[in-house]
Amino acid sequence: MANPERTSELSTRPIQVASYVISPPPNVSCSFNNSERHALIQSGWWSHYHSVLNHCNWTGIGCDETGNVLHINGSQLDINPDSLILQNLNLTAFPNLVSLDLHGMGLTGTIPKEVGTLTKLVSLDMSQNYLYGELPPTLSNLTQLRDFDVSENSFSGSIPSTFGQLEELTSLSLDSNQIEGPIPLELGSLKYLQVLSISNNLLNGSIPSTLGQLQSLTLLGLDLNQIEGPIPLQLGNLKHIEVLSLSFNFLSGSIPSTLGQLQSLTFLDLARNQIQGPIPLQLGNLTRLYYLDLSNNLLTGIIPSTLGQLVKLNNLNLGSNQIGGSISIQIGNLTSLVFLDLSENYYSGSIPFQIGALTKLKELYIELNQINGSIPPLFTNLSNLENLDLSHNKLSGVIPPQLFLLPFLDPSLLSSNQLSGTIPSDFADTSISYLDLSHNKLIGSIPFAIDICSPGLGTLDLSCNLLNGSITSQAGCVSDLNLSHNFLQGEIPFLFVENKRLKSLDLSYNNFTGILHKELAAISYINLSYNSFDFSRDIAMESELPNYCYFSQDSLISCNTPNFTSCHYSVPETSNIKNLLIMFLPVTCTILFVIILATLLFARRIKSRKIEELKAKNGDLFSIWNYDGKIAFEDIIEATQDFDIRYCIGTGAYGSVYRAQLPSGKVVALKKLHQRESQNPSFDKSFRNEVKMLSQIRHRNIVKLHGFCLHNRCMFLIYEYMERGSLFCALRIDEEAEELSWSQRVNILSGTANALAYMHHDCSPPIVHRDVTSSNILLNSELHAVVSDFGTARLLDPDSSNQTLQVGTYGYLAPEFAYTLTVTEKCDVYSFGVVALETIMGRHPGDLILSLLDSSNKNMMVKDILDSRIRLPLCQRDDQAIVEVVRLALACLHSNPKSRPSMQQVAHELSNFKQSSLPLPFSEITVHQLIAF
Repeated sequence: MANPERTSELSTRPIQVASYVISPPPNVSCSFNNSERHALIQSGWWSHYHSVLNHCNWTGIGCDETGNVLHINGSQLDINPDSLILQNLNLTAFPNLVSLDLHGMGLTGTIPKEVGTLTKLVSLDMSQNYLYGELPPTLSNLTQLRDFDVSENSFSGSIPSTFGQLEELTSLSLDSNQIEGPIPLELGSLKYLQVLSISNNLLNGSIPSTLGQLQSLTLLGLDLNQIEGPIPLQLGNLKHIEVLSLSFNFLSGSIPSTLGQLQSLTFLDLARNQIQGPIPLQLGNLTRLYYLDLSNNLLTGIIPSTLGQLVKLNNLNLGSNQIGGSISIQIGNLTSLVFLDLSENYYSGSIPFQIGALTKLKELYIELNQINGSIPPLFTNLSNLENLDLSHNKLSGVIPPQLFLLPFLDPSLLSSNQLSGTIPSDFADTSISYLDLSHNKLIGSIPFAIDICSPGLGTLDLSCNLLNGSITSQAGCVSDLNLSHNFLQGEIPFLFVENKRLKSLDLSYNNFTGILHKELAAISYINLSYNSFDFSRDIAMESELPNYCYFSQDSLISCNTPNFTSCHYSVPETSNIKNLLIMFLPVTCTILFVIILATLLFARRIKSRKIEELKAKNGDLFSIWNYDGKIAFEDIIEATQDFDIRYCIGTGAYGSVYRAQLPSGKVVALKKLHQRESQNPSFDKSFRNEVKMLSQIRHRNIVKLHGFCLHNRCMFLIYEYMERGSLFCALRIDEEAEELSWSQRVNILSGTANALAYMHHDCSPPIVHRDVTSSNILLNSELHAVVSDFGTARLLDPDSSNQTLQVGTYGYLAPEFAYTLTVTEKCDVYSFGVVALETIMGRHPGDLILSLLDSSNKNMMVKDILDSRIRLPLCQRDDQAIVEVVRLALACLHSNPKSRPSMQQVAHELSNFKQSSLPLPFSEITVHQLIAF
C-alpha cells in the first residue's frame, strides 16, 4: 500500500535509519578493516574509489571511530547497472553493520542466507529492486532489527513464521511482491510493530485474529491480495491505528462494529470485497476519519445518520453496493467532502437540498439509482464541482439553468432563472469538466445557459431524456456532447459547427432538420442517425447520400428517418403533454392512415397489381413493410438470381444468408429459411419471432430489419449488410484478427453491451436474447458492432416462471440454465462474459473459464491470456481498458447469477470508465487480482 506515512519515522522509539550518517567522524584513525574494504571493492559498486585508501571516506559508507563499517547506503551511488547483483556484496565481511540501505539500486538476484550473520543490524532496506526468490529463514537471526523493507520486488514463497522472533521490529514492509500463503499467526507477537504493509501480494487464508494484539500498530495494509473470510472483531483493539486498508480481497461477513472503537483512524478502505450487511452505526465514532471507501461490496440497509458526525471526511465512497432508502440528509454535515460517490445502489426519493452545503465538493456521483423528483437548484452553491453524474435515475422536470452556470455565477443572479446585463468576467474560469444527466425523464428545452461557451466543460451528456426545443447559438463548446434519444428539433447552428474543441457528437434519435455542414467532418466521432436532415446542399460527399455519409475515416453520419422508440418512458403528466401530443399526433395519424390504406390495398390487390409492379421497378424495399413482401419480391429474385449459391455468404442451422444488390444500388443481406425447414413449425416460429422482435426494437447496436417475406413457399428476412461479417470469423482468420486493435475490440464489446442493456432495461417488457455468441455479433466496414439473430429471443413475463426449452449455443450457456431452464437477463450476462474473454483472447476460452476462476491457480497473468497475434498494449488507456474488460468478464461469469452485474452496469463501465493509473504495472497484474476488483 502506497502511503507516505508508512515509514520508520512513525516509530516513537529512538532509531537511526539507513540514511543516517554515511561519512566517518573527523577523528577516524588511519587503521581500517581490510576485509571490509576488499568486500566493497569485490562488489564492483565502489570500483572507482580504489585510489581512496580509506573506504570509510567512500560515498555511502559510514564507520565508527575504530574504522568498522556501520552503515552502507548504496542508493547514493552512481554506478553501472550491469554490475548490480546482490550476491556480489559479501555480507559476512560486515559483522558490525547497523544499517543496510540498498533501495532503488536496480539490484537483481536473491537475498543470500548469509544475511543472518548481520546480528547487529537495526535497519534493512532492499525495496524497489528486482530481487526474487524466497525470504531466507535466516532473517529471523536479526533479533535487533527494527525496520525491514523489501517492498516492490519479485519475492515469492510465504512469510516465514519465524518473523515472530523479530521482537524489536517496528516496521515490516513486504508489499508489491508475489508472496503467497497465509499471514503467520506469529506476527501478532511483535508488540512494538507500528507499520505492517503486505499489500499487493498473493496472500490467502483469513486475517489472523492475533493481529489484534499489535497495540502499537498505526498502519495495517493488506489490500490487493486474495484474503478471505470475515474481518476479525479483534482489529477493534488497535487503538493507535491510523490507516487500515483491506480493499481488493475476498473478505466476507459484515463490517464489525468494533471498528468504531478505532478513535485514531484517519483512513479506512474496505472496497472491492464481498462484505454484506448494513453499515454499522458505530463508524460514526471515527471522528478523525478523512477517507472512507466501502464501495463495490454487497452492503445493504440505509446510510446511517451517524456518518454525519465524520466532519473531517474528505472522501466518501459507498458506490456499487445494495444500499437503499433515501440519501441521508446528514451528509450535508460533511462540509470537508471533496469526493462523494453514491452510485450503483438502490437509493430512492429526491436529492436532499443539504448536499448544497458541501461547498468543497469536486466530484459527485449518484448515477444508477432510483432517484426521482426534480434536480434541485442546490448545485448553485457547489462552486468547486468538477464532475457531476446523475444519470440512470428517474429524475423529472426541467434542467435548472444553474447547472451550467454553477461554477462561475453568483446564486443571486439566478433567483428568477434569468440572466440580464453582462456576463461576469470570471465566467471562463469554470472548473466543471464532466456533466452527465442521461437516462432520466427530464423535460423542457436545453437551458439557454449552455449557449455560453465554457472552456472548462469537457463532457456533457443529456441523452435518453424527453427534452424538446432546439439548440441555439454556439451551444456546446464542449469536447464530448451527447444529446441523443430526445425530441430535439431545429437546425444545427453554424457557430456550433465551428467549435474546434468538439471531438465527439451524438445527436441521433431526435428530429433535427436543415443542412449538414461539411465542417462536421473534422469531428472524430459523430452520430446524427434518425433525424430529418436536408441533403440537397452543402454536404461533403453527395454521391454517398442519402443512406450513409462518410466524411472521414472515423466520422459516420447515419441518415435515416426519425425514431422515438429507443428510450421507453411513460409521458409525464405535466404541462408538456400538449407539446408531446403536438409531435405525436401527426405521426399517429400517419400510421393509422397507412394501416387503413394497406388494408384496402390487400382487399383490392388484384386492381392494385399495376401500381405494385410500378413500385417494384424502383426496388424501394426500405419503404415497404407489407406482410408478404410481394412488392419487392421480384427485385430480390433478380438480385440473387433466384438465391443462387454464388450469392450465399453464410449458412446456419436452418437458413442461408445471401448478399443482394438492389436496382437502387443498396446492398442488403437476406436470411432465407431452407425449404425443408420452412415446413418445421419450430423453425417457422423462430423466423416469425425474429420479425416480431426486430419490428419492436430499434437501436444502433441491434441489426436493422429492412423488410421480410413470410410466404409459405418462400420465407426470408432483409437486413442491413455488415461488410466485415461476424466477430467469430474476424477472430478466427489471422489476417482479420491482426487488424483488430485493442481499442477496436473494446469498442465492439461496448457496442454489444449497449445493445443488451437496451433490451434488458429500456424495453418493456425486457427482452432476453438467449443466444449471445461471437457468431451473432456482426461488424460493418468501420467495425461498428450489432447484435443479430433474434430467433430465440424472448420477452420476459414478470407473471410467469419464464421457463422454456433449452436454447442457445454450447460454450456460451449460463450454467444455471442447464438445470433450471429458467430465462433471466443474467443468462445473457454470462454469455456476454464468454464473448468478452473470447474477444480479448482471440479464441473461445473453453475450459480455461474454470481455471480462471479457480482460486488455486493464482499466478496466471492477464498479459498471458491476451491474443498473441497482436502486440501487447502500448498506451496506458489500452492497458486500463483491457483490465476493465477482463474484470467485467470475470464478474459476468460468476456462478451465482445474483452476483453478476447487470448489462446496464457493464455498458456504463465500458463506456465511462474513469481513466486513472493502474494499481500496479500492467505486466504484473494477475487474473485473480481482477476477480476481487
